[in-house]
Amino acid sequence: MKKYHIYGIGNALVDIEVEVSEENLKQLEIEKGIMTLVDEERQNFLLDALPGTHHHRACGGSAANSVIGAAKLGAKTFYSCKIANDEMGTFYAEDLEREGVNSNLTEQTREAGHTGRCIVMVTPDADRTMNTHLGITGDLGFEQVDEQALNESEWLYIEGYLVSTDAAREAAMKTKQIAESKGLKVAMSFSDLSMVKFFHDGLKDMVGTGVDILFCNEEEAITYTESSDIERAFDALKDVAKTFAITRGPKGAVLWDGERRIDIDAHKVKAVDTNGAGDLFAGAFLYGITHGFNYETSGRLASFASARLVQEFGPRLSSEGLQLVKNFLKEL
Repeated sequence: MKKYHIYGIGNALVDIEVEVSEENLKQLEIEKGIMTLVDEERQNFLLDALPGTHHHRACGGSAANSVIGAAKLGAKTFYSCKIANDEMGTFYAEDLEREGVNSNLTEQTREAGHTGRCIVMVTPDADRTMNTHLGITGDLGFEQVDEQALNESEWLYIEGYLVSTDAAREAAMKTKQIAESKGLKVAMSFSDLSMVKFFHDGLKDMVGTGVDILFCNEEEAITYTESSDIERAFDALKDVAKTFAITRGPKGAVLWDGERRIDIDAHKVKAVDTNGAGDLFAGAFLYGITHGFNYETSGRLASFASARLVQEFGPRLSSEGLQLVKNFLKEL
């Protein structure tokens, strides 16, 4: 038995969540619903200018959210990322440890600079808009990979956001190559529509000859495959990944387990914040398949967990929400 169920690699970003109005976004010329990379000056300006309710910060990043979600359910996880030797970095490392995730983060691995931050702006329709300053995580490279921990893992999980810098993309591709040579299965998430739109060729390079599981939402699937609708995108993704999960928000999700299509029903809830929902779907799904569940059962767990999350603010399940998910898990 391997030491870790999931080894994740991705950006280390401190999430700063703010409730805003759509008018706020228009006034500040922020494109709604996607992740936009900004410089530090622009991000500081936005933090001062946004008038809405500020919520508690949290260690984040797409893959980080996923491995934390899996760890909360009981998976053993490891995360490779890069933080600076600053207050934000200290917060990130301590928060990640509190969430039960092992990592490459030690005092010796931290350098001078600024830890990455992501302003997550949540509008009344529960949509999330992100403006991210990568900081030192933009320099993430293969030196952040712990090969021993990787060798002791069952799955490698890669976030699509790594495509946005050359060093991170190369690190992801090299890690994938090593994982495959060691017999690990590889999962990947497209992470955000903006990555698919603006880094399409880079994502193709990261996918390479294919992955064992691909996670994406409906828009990302259609855009990546250059399809006209979800049905054509579904068929096209069979040439990209051995199996995949396409999340569809209130329409649920659709899975391909390598042999058959599986439709997963959505849970009717009142969403207040969709930040981290796709990440938790992936994390809960990976927990499921690493703990003996089939694709349909893993999909049902993932759907319930993400539906629970969107009823709360922030990228983490509350203690009450986590207990509800664990109770649901017992019934599967």
